Amino acid sequence: MEIKKQIQSMIAEAKIYCTQGLLEEAIVYYQNAKNLVEKNEKVKNRETILKTIEDRIISLENEIQKVKDLKESAPVSSEVQDLIKTKFAFSKDENESALEGAIALAKFGQYERALQEFDELLQVDSLRLAAAKNIIRCHIAMSTIEKAVDIYQEWMAGDLFPQDQLYKINIFFKSIIDSKGLDIMLPQVEEPVDFEMNELGESENEDDEFMDISSIGISLDTGSEKKRMIDLDVSFQQGNEINLIISSKNKDLIDNLKVGFRLNDVQFYSPFAIFTGSGIVSAKTQIGFGPKQGDYSLDITVINK
Repeated sequence: MEIKKQIQSMIAEAKIYCTQGLLEEAIVYYQNAKNLVEKNEKVKNRETILKTIEDRIISLENEIQKVKDLKESAPVSSEVQDLIKTKFAFSKDENESALEGAIALAKFGQYERALQEFDELLQVDSLRLAAAKNIIRCHIAMSTIEKAVDIYQEWMAGDLFPQDQLYKINIFFKSIIDSKGLDIMLPQVEEPVDFEMNELGESENEDDEFMDISSIGISLDTGSEKKRMIDLDVSFQQGNEINLIISSKNKDLIDNLKVGFRLNDVQFYSPFAIFTGSGIVSAKTQIGFGPKQGDYSLDITVINK
């Protein structure tokens, strides 16, 4: 078998293992592909291929570590969870406050409790769509995407969601699956007859709905990351406020992103488009417990688009 086909075969095998949740096995295949590329200098686009494989290995290693941290971390007491929920809930509206509290729990890695809260909020008409999206986000963070697919199929078979909301959930979930390169097919939802989206992916008939943002790209003016585009996944979102989790190892990024810092020319990635806008760092908190202990929870308010 020629070298090119061998490399492609190894990478394809690695992707299959990823879809099955066998991340350590996938790394072995990526490593084998990397070794093969390194030994053959005549491989076309050799450096680009090596960089892509190396990035994928690092990403998988990080995912494995997250799972280990989740299993090894001491459980947070219900009293502490209640404190998190109340401390970060600011709305005077009882239901909105409950949503804020549930999102706060998720930001701090308390996914099981957050899922309970989001599940209850599915019964609130005005928050049903937001709760559904956050349930999916929690399962993505927990690496239990199969469970999210099962729940999605239950929603499809039931009558809790109207057609337009099912369509939005489908678009939202599919964009996450595509961004992660997962080989998962979701049952399709027929687009509602009167459903319209603008070029940024916002409903034309729902003025208060903010677009879903899956990730952002920023560049700094100082430090070792100066002028380099840094892509960051969005962990959670509430309206025009997005949340990022920054590793404690990324000291330059943490030091530069102070509360009040304005980010210009930010690349926002939504399911429908890539667009440029600005944002302000509205909160930065070091996580003191749970699987993300030591990392930073960063909130950015999108101020224009």
